[in-house]
Amino acid sequence: MEPIIKIENVRKIYKVGNEKILALDGVDLTINKGEFCCLLGTSGSGKSTLLNVMAGIEKLTSGEIIIRNRCINKMTETQLSIFRQKYLGFIFQAYNLVPSLTAFENIELPLIFKEVPKKERIKRVKELVKAVGLEKRYKHKPSEMSGGQQQRVGIARAFATLPEIIFADEPTGNLDSKTTMEVMELIRTMAKEYNQTIVMVTHDTRIAEFADKVVHIHDGKITEITTKN
Repeated sequence: MEPIIKIENVRKIYKVGNEKILALDGVDLTINKGEFCCLLGTSGSGKSTLLNVMAGIEKLTSGEIIIRNRCINKMTETQLSIFRQKYLGFIFQAYNLVPSLTAFENIELPLIFKEVPKKERIKRVKELVKAVGLEKRYKHKPSEMSGGQQQRVGIARAFATLPEIIFADEPTGNLDSKTTMEVMELIRTMAKEYNQTIVMVTHDTRIAEFADKVVHIHDGKITEITTKN
C-alpha cells in the first residue's frame, strides 16, 4: 500500500507557566492511502494533539510530518493554508456550521472558496445532500436540525471538495448511540467510495471498530497498533 502520511519522531511540548508538558513523545506512524485510521485513547492521552499537528493546526516541537511527500512542518502559514484547501477535509465534534446558512449553503461553501463554477457546485451539492440523506432538510438552517442532521451536513461539507485526507476529531461525541452508528457507517461508506484516507480521533472502542488501523495512544506515546486483515 502507498503511504500518504508519515510521522517521524514527533514531539510536542506545551509550556504552562514554568511547567513543560510533554504531549507527544517520539511518535512514529505511517498511514496508507485509502486507509481508515483511528487514534484511540483516553482524555489527555495526546490523540487530539497528534491529529492537530498532523493537520498543521498546531506546530510540533520536533520531528517531521510528511503528507503526500511534502514536509508540512516546514511550510509557511500561507503554504499550509493552500495545502489544506487542496488536499484536506475536516469533520468536527461541534459541527462548526455557519448558523445563518442553510444546509445546502454550508455544504457549498468550500466549493465557493475553491472557485468551482456555480453549475458544477450545485450538481455536486445535490449529490452530497442525497448521499447523506438530507433531501428534505437541505433548505433548513442548523438551528432547525437535530445534532445528527447537522453532523451529516458537516460530513457532506468535508467531502465536498473530494479531499484526499479527512481529519475527524470525535465526530460523534455529541450524538446518541443510534445516530453515532449511522454517522460512522456514512463516513466509512463515503470514504471507501472515493478512496479517501480518514484519520479519526476517539475514546470509544465501538467507533474504533470501523477503522482499518487502530493506533492506541497513552501518555503521548503509541502503545499498540492493530490492523484488520
